[in-house]
This record gives sequence, structure tokens and C-alpha cells, in this order.
Amino acid sequence: MDFTKPTDTYKLSNGVEIPCIGFGTWQIADGKEASDAVLHALEAGYRHIDTAYAYGNERGVGDGIKRSGLPREDLFITSKLENPTRGYQETLDIFQDSLDMLGTDYLDLYLVHWPNPIHFRDSWKEKNAESWRAMEKLYKEGKIRAIGVSNFFEHHLEALDETAEVKPMVNQIHISPGETQSELVSYCRSRGMLIEAYSPLGTGKVLESPDLITLAHKYRVSVPQLCLRWSLQNGYLPLPKSKDKDRSKQNLDVFGFVISDEDILTISSLRGVSGEQTDPDTAPF
Repeated sequence: MDFTKPTDTYKLSNGVEIPCIGFGTWQIADGKEASDAVLHALEAGYRHIDTAYAYGNERGVGDGIKRSGLPREDLFITSKLENPTRGYQETLDIFQDSLDMLGTDYLDLYLVHWPNPIHFRDSWKEKNAESWRAMEKLYKEGKIRAIGVSNFFEHHLEALDETAEVKPMVNQIHISPGETQSELVSYCRSRGMLIEAYSPLGTGKVLESPDLITLAHKYRVSVPQLCLRWSLQNGYLPLPKSKDKDRSKQNLDVFGFVISDEDILTISSLRGVSGEQTDPDTAPF
């Protein structure tokens, strides 16, 4: 993709524009740690912040956003429905909790975090349908600008189709070098869905790959920069995270080089360097 700056956007199926790279906040503790990390990310140039109720840091994320002083309309904020919560009213209630903690009156994107939580393993189809109906209500009321899912496989999306009036616009899945989930990606794209790539650096494991280190030297960039550029050139939306101010800024410096087609394929083929997608039908949460 021919992006030149972090505020360049993908366009979702409903026309909403979403900045092409986001700042992830998974495993960043609530309070000052989250607040500082988000503030530094926004100061570095990010305008897209991704969090979740399950991360337990929405209040800190919201504080960092507030401290930045940036206009709300300049930001794209995502959160997610936690696993223990399903149902129509339950989803409406917990969504409001997220708004209150983030200090905003709307979200740009709201996702179902996992399709088959252990709490609802015998009734996940029905429970997802109830929650999705609540999300559709919020979407139609303008409290969410776009709705989507995370960690959904083909059969989860097909089950949602049985009752959905609004189709998911995003699927956020584990995408990183060697973990491309090509069949799932193709399926989602055939439905007009954008693919967001969480753990685009394989939770840091890619830093130790000799192949990636060699390629990073070739392009005179860091391994994280190489991986994030690979994501963008594949049409994914990466969500890197860092608590370090300088590293957050470096992770945005991925618009001044282009990886060759041959090297894109090499990076894609590096199985085992960054972990794999967790199976949502057997995950113990």
C-alpha cells in the first residue's frame, strides 16, 4: 500500500476512514503507565488508539487522550466487548462503562473480542447474536461509527450472518511474519472486511529472527520497522504497542522505504518466528 504518513487511512465498507496504523495497548497497565504510553504515542503522531475492556486499562487510556489536548474528532478510538459479557442489555451496559472510562461519548470502532468464550461455549451463536443486535443499535444511533469482530474464523462469521442486519466491517486477528492466515484473510476481504493485525511483531519474538535481522540491515531499518512495513504493504492495519516513548516514535517511521515483492514473500514464509493465532474455539478464556 502506498501510505506516506500514519494519518493516511483505509476506508471501511461503510465509508468511515481509519488511520492505517494504530497504537495497541494490550498488557499496558492501567493508571499512569497507560496514560503515559498513550500520551507519548499521540505526541509521536499516532491518531488511532486500540484498547479493550478486558485489558483493564480504559481509564488510563482515556486519561492519556485527555492529557494530549487533541480534539476528539481527530482521533480514532477502538474498544472491545469482553468475553464474560454477552446479551443485549448486558452489551449496552458494558459499552457505556467503556465510554465512561475512556471519557468519550462515542467510539469509532467497537469489536466483539472473541467469538466463543469459555463462559458461553454451548451457546456462543445465540449469545453473539444478542450482543451484535445491541451493537447494531448503538451503531444506528451514532454511538459507534463502525462495528466489527476480533479472532473470528469463517464459521463464526457465517453464524453471525444468520441474524445480523449490519455486516462486520473489521476482523482483528493475529497477523505477523510467518502467520498470515491467508485463507481467513481472503474470506474476510471477500466480505469487504478490513484486516487489523494485532501482535504484528509477534509479541517481540521476531526480534530474534536471523532472517529478519538480515533483511532489516538490507533496508537500513529496525526489525520492527521492517515488520510493520510488511503489514502495510500487505494491506493489513498493524497495531504495534510499546511503553517506550522513543520506540513508539520509531514504530511510526515506516513510510520512507518499500520492501521488494521478493522480500515480502520471504517474510510471509517465515513460519514459527512469531507465534500463531490462538484457536478461539478451544482457548481457556
